[in-house]
Amino acid sequence: MKFALVNPRWSFEGSTYFGCPEPHFPLELLSAQEMLRKEGNTVLLIDAFMEDLTPQQVSERLDAFSEDFLVIPTAPSYLFWRCPQPELRIPTHWIGALGRSSKVVVIGPHGSVTPQMTLHKTQADIVLRGEADQTLPQLATMSWEMIAGCCWRDDRGTFRMAQGLGVTDMQSLGSLDYSVYPVERHHHLHHIFPGNGADHLKLGAEVEFARGCPYSCTFCNKTLFRNKYRERRLSVVLAEIDRLVVRGVDYIYFIDEIFGVGKQVRELLEELAKRPVSIGFQTRIDLWNEESLELLGRAHCVSFECGIESITEEGRDELNKNCRLSTDRIGDLLIHARRFIPWVQANLIKTAKDDPAMVAAWQRRLKANGVWVSEPVPMFPFPGSPQYVETFGSQPDDIAWERAHSFYLQLFADKGFSDIQEQHPRSLTELECVF
Repeated sequence: MKFALVNPRWSFEGSTYFGCPEPHFPLELLSAQEMLRKEGNTVLLIDAFMEDLTPQQVSERLDAFSEDFLVIPTAPSYLFWRCPQPELRIPTHWIGALGRSSKVVVIGPHGSVTPQMTLHKTQADIVLRGEADQTLPQLATMSWEMIAGCCWRDDRGTFRMAQGLGVTDMQSLGSLDYSVYPVERHHHLHHIFPGNGADHLKLGAEVEFARGCPYSCTFCNKTLFRNKYRERRLSVVLAEIDRLVVRGVDYIYFIDEIFGVGKQVRELLEELAKRPVSIGFQTRIDLWNEESLELLGRAHCVSFECGIESITEEGRDELNKNCRLSTDRIGDLLIHARRFIPWVQANLIKTAKDDPAMVAAWQRRLKANGVWVSEPVPMFPFPGSPQYVETFGSQPDDIAWERAHSFYLQLFADKGFSDIQEQHPRSLTELECVF
């Protein structure tokens, strides 16, 4: 079978989206390409975002390929599946503009939570819930009823959904093939800011070392995909990194939900210390100590982002952080990390347990020692997250995204949004214009 994997050209005007708007490697499509080829399928991957292509230009490539299945994600890169834009404007537009006669398959966080509404809005033929790396090849060989998380409408127009969710065996995922991918166009260095000691870096990339997270923080949107912690084979990851370095990449951002958990992390860092490449990632400070933070420095870590969330033990317990460190110990480790890493960031979430004066004092201490600390902000209650259930008292239904989006807009009715968001976002219905 022939599978065309298309990453749309994303835009976020009017959106509450607070992820990075720059192009990133569509790792969900690159890993699906690996799995599809392993099963004998022919694959064409087109990254319209990285190559700045129009639907017409993509259609011309698809005409020459003549695919059986067209695959479109609903969020830009696995990196942002846990904090996607709420609206389905872009995938809906691209599916309509491409106008293919092949079977259109939608993957991503939206369909994982609200598959029926995602089919309705995008007019796709199939939604795959969960991770689609290993379920996509099954579309060519199995009855759809037997494919975990497969959703579709039958000949009578009745919505059908197979049980389960797609979950990928990460040990079976080989090194991703970048031989015909435009690596050299990826000049964005994710989570690198002017003046943070990384001005010499030129070419960025994203790599996935592990998928999932063993923690269950209430605000985290990972329950229906990328949930269980799984590592890739170290030799495979290193081979992938070496191929990227040969192409000129000198900065790698690990997209892992929580970098630093696995048994192979130390060996990975020791290997990275031998290579001419810098790294960045998101993590928890309680996964590190003085000795391992110094190892990060030797491994050329230049961007170290930690979710602290609350400066009180009560606040962290409310968010189910399962953090055993005291607030003083957290601050000491962040300050120690800054001795070896140019950019150390501590993120805070607004909770009722934290006194603003105490937060300000904690921020001053960290900032005086070179650590960047965010202002506490309310989190978006992503459908599928424990926070959604806590906020609305029920599991997500077909209007879950509209409900969460309206609630989030009301939180900021009397104050501005963050500096990385639109200050006057539109309603979800206005953004999508589908009804």
